[in-house]
Amino acid sequence: QVQLVESGGGLVQAGGSLRLSCAASGRTFSMYFMGWFRQAPGKEREFVAAITRGGGSTYYADSVKGRFTISRDNAKNTVYLQMNSLKPEDTAVYYCAAKSGSYVYVVENEYDYWGQGTQVTVSS
Repeated sequence: QVQLVESGGGLVQAGGSLRLSCAASGRTFSMYFMGWFRQAPGKEREFVAAITRGGGSTYYADSVKGRFTISRDNAKNTVYLQMNSLKPEDTAVYYCAAKSGSYVYVVENEYDYWGQGTQVTVSS
């Protein structure tokens, strides 16, 4: 069982930056593939970024590639999402998710555990 708690969301102007954090409970965090998803009002939840268990490989949606960076610190049981050059269309609730496994997971229903989400609002 893993519990995930996101933080770091807020209101930012277009072009600004935010850093989201997702703290995980438990002693087996390094066994989980981690992902970030987001859901904008009236839209389905979509994949944003993911990172392998050791942090050696990362994956991004085309819409955020070059602007967002996912990272993790297994000693702190935390995964991060650094978001730069934010745009109004990045406005959404951002969720972190965990998947036990050794493959690459970018589909929402593949994940086992979810956080409660943190709101990111980008003003124009």
